[in-house]
Order: sequence, then structure tokens, then C-alpha cells
Amino acid sequence: MSDSEATIEAADIARILECLPHRYPFLMIDRVTAIRGAGESAVGIKNVTVNEPQFMGHFPNNPVFPGVLMIEGMAQTAGVLAIASGAAGGPSNLVYFLTIDKAKFRKQVRPGDTIEYHMTKKARRRDMWWFTGIAKVAGDIVAEAEVGAMIVHQ
Repeated sequence: MSDSEATIEAADIARILECLPHRYPFLMIDRVTAIRGAGESAVGIKNVTVNEPQFMGHFPNNPVFPGVLMIEGMAQTAGVLAIASGAAGGPSNLVYFLTIDKAKFRKQVRPGDTIEYHMTKKARRRDMWWFTGIAKVAGDIVAEAEVGAMIVHQ
């Protein structure tokens, strides 16, 4: 198995907190699994619960997980992928969102659902990365997008 095909151990919440500056209530992933290669692909997991603050206003008596937060979950998964795999140079670096393209929302996500963010590296040029993402709940595609990020070395 080559380095680009090697699977790296999953990132639990402690590892995610080392890789990302995000904290509650804006941390949109609970763990990252199936990290492959030097930032090639990974799956982020988000367990959606009714006590999250966005459900107070989106929408009362009909809670729907906001699509924009799914895009953020994709971006956070991509950030952990780049940092945890070592391909971005280590955890002392920051990942900043650059672009969102081709975003589509297919189905509603509700409390009790588990979202899987399937992220695959599309391209990399120096400190800029682009990923393709598909969000799934119970195997069904609920959202998709292409996201871009920039690594800032501190």
C-alpha cells in the first residue's frame, strides 16, 4: 500500500479540537473516520441533536438542520483531513474557507439524524486546497458542494 493509499487512524473529538479553532456551538463535526493518504479523503460524522441552538429559530416546532451548517461541516471535515493527515504541515496551522461552489440541498436533515460528510481532495496548489463533498444520512445524499480552503502557517 502506498503512502497516498494508506488509511490513517480516525480523529476523535480531542484530535478535532487540536486541528480546528472551532468550538461549541460552531463545531459541526463530532469525529472524522477513514482518513486516507496525504489529505486525499475522509468522512466527517455529525450527530444532530434537538438541543442545538440553531433549532430555536430554524424552525420552531419543525426543526430542520440548516444547509449552510452542512456546508460548514464539510469544510471542517476537509480542514481536519488536511491537518490530521500531516499534508498541511501540522496542527499549528489554520485552515480558512475560500470558496463554495455547486452547493445543492437534496433532503431535510432533522434531529436524530447522523450526517456523514464524504470529502475528497479535488486539487491542491501550494497552500490552497479544493474538495468535493457529499453529505449523507442513512445512505441518502442530503447535500453536496465543492469547497476551497487556504492553510495559513503560524
